[in-house]
Amino acid sequence: MSTMASERSWLLNPGLLKLVHQCRRLIQSEFGVKLHLTEDHLERRLAEFAGKTRSSHLMKTWETLAPQIPHLEMPRAEETGSDGSNQGRPRRMYRGQPVADPEPPTPVSDGESAPTRRKTIIYRGQVVEH
Repeated sequence: MSTMASERSWLLNPGLLKLVHQCRRLIQSEFGVKLHLTEDHLERRLAEFAGKTRSSHLMKTWETLAPQIPHLEMPRAEETGSDGSNQGRPRRMYRGQPVADPEPPTPVSDGESAPTRRKTIIYRGQVVEH
């Protein structure tokens, strides 16, 4: 049976603590979530946000920190299918959240012309059709 203090002994290393503080600051600025050093599952939360981020600085900081954390369980990738494949294409992400793919345009046969789209533009209060 391990205690919380023995599980958190890696935080006593000044170099690792500096990396944790960098990750916390970057997560707060990107996601608006303030992580505390006393949280029960700090390592897991850091890993979750590092997996969702678009910040290359946070990714690099996490890649440096993660191998030095003992007993770290990495979250499973959500992009892979049940067979472990990526199903042919990467998932589109926006601010760490998956985005639905747009529907493909319907093909136009040779005999039909594509419908023309008229766009109404208002310029200085005047309607200009384009």
